[in-house]
Amino acid sequence: MLPVMFQNSWMPTVFEDFLNNDWMPRANSTAPAVNVKENDKSYIMELAAPGIKKEYCRVGINDEGNLTIAIEAKQEHKHEDSHRHYLRREFSYSNYEQSYTLPDDVMRDKISAKVEDGILTITMPKTEPKEKVTKAIEVS
Repeated sequence: MLPVMFQNSWMPTVFEDFLNNDWMPRANSTAPAVNVKENDKSYIMELAAPGIKKEYCRVGINDEGNLTIAIEAKQEHKHEDSHRHYLRREFSYSNYEQSYTLPDDVMRDKISAKVEDGILTITMPKTEPKEKVTKAIEVS
């Protein structure tokens, strides 16, 4: 028999009380917000990437046919004060990589991407809807 821990919803555990406080900093999350829109002709995916240049974005199709998005941002801030011989540098590095399963009706060879105003927009055109064939088959 496995041990089971019961928890009253009105009484937090010691660990929850310690770890879930506002005074304790949380790890920075580098996953951007993602919006997906659909219209008659395409799917449009928007990723929030403020300050990101197109050189830092890679969009592609992997061996499994999934959409892969990678964003890598490296920034260096340098501040010099010649009067006090003071030099300060701040480095910032963030990396995001994700694969998305594409719908069957996406034309994978026509996918396009652009970065504008801090948003990576990926347009995935749909294939033309196939006509359903209904036919009576004569049985011999």
